[in-house]
Amino acid sequence: MTSPDPAADGRRRADEFLALLGKDDDAAAVLLGGLSDVRDLVFLGAGLTAIARSEARSLPPAQRAQANTRQERLGFVRDANRSNPDGLRTWLRQAGEEIVLIRSQQAIADRVDAAAQERTATRAAAEANGTAAASSPATTT
Repeated sequence: MTSPDPAADGRRRADEFLALLGKDDDAAAVLLGGLSDVRDLVFLGAGLTAIARSEARSLPPAQRAQANTRQERLGFVRDANRSNPDGLRTWLRQAGEEIVLIRSQQAIADRVDAAAQERTATRAAAEANGTAAASSPATTT
């Protein structure tokens, strides 16, 4: 029996699958194995795709472009396995791994951004105190 709102059920399953992915790969495989209906697999994939596209929007431009290319390739995998539940499970695993990658890229971008902000603040404070090289007079030889 399918749920009254398959899209909401797919999104819930996507969140559950992502929570299991990496922590308990066996449980993630069991979740995928428990879905035998192509429709349920596709709705789970739609949930994963929505998450991936949403989270990729916050990446820096180069990583966002790469994520978009990977999403297109995942679409080819999905289309090639349109009526094959085992192939769709492969697609779902790859889609989940894509989200893990996007999240790790975002964490790196956040750290780089925080470090850059810290350097800027340090430099601004040094310039305000007159201790920065930029505020000292130029020397000639």
